[in-house]
Amino acid sequence: MQGQTGEKIHTEKRQRALRNNVTDAEAKLWQRLRHHQIENCKFRRQHPFGTFILDFVCLERKLIIELDGSQHFDATAYDDERSRFLEQAGYVVLRF
Repeated sequence: MQGQTGEKIHTEKRQRALRNNVTDAEAKLWQRLRHHQIENCKFRRQHPFGTFILDFVCLERKLIIELDGSQHFDATAYDDERSRFLEQAGYVVLRF
């Protein structure tokens, strides 16, 4: 159990750090996604899912939006594997 608690604390710190260091693109998109502005969907940002932290997710619609910046140019294989995992869990993944 201690491992799970430690992992949860680590995840929460990582989420907070990601929320506090958003890119311009993430900030602009969040302004459009928050407060149920698009088809009354409730989006969450920097939401944990398994071992991942998702950029934006609407849990009710099983929709994930990932913004892939320049740091993803060398990580296409990882991103593809991550998308497959999320799709197998029933989510639609949109990457920009």
